[in-house]
Amino acid sequence: MTPAFSSWQEFFAMGRYGFYVWLAVTCTLIPLCALLLHTLLQRRRLLAEIRQRQARELRIRAAKVKKTAQAAGELP
Repeated sequence: MTPAFSSWQEFFAMGRYGFYVWLAVTCTLIPLCALLLHTLLQRRRLLAEIRQRQARELRIRAAKVKKTAQAAGELP
């Protein structure tokens, strides 16, 4: 079996089609990387929002318990 390219220069030139090949590779990888980054940032934002909502619900429940206890005369 023989290698398709005898040097790195030939590999990057791709038989004089290197510009189009590497342009296509670049035009594919940039949107994929952008999509990956967007997904990771969106996931982080969503998890932060969920934590905020859970903390808010916990504060609301604690306030209701405190209000109920005050109404029953258990707390000053």
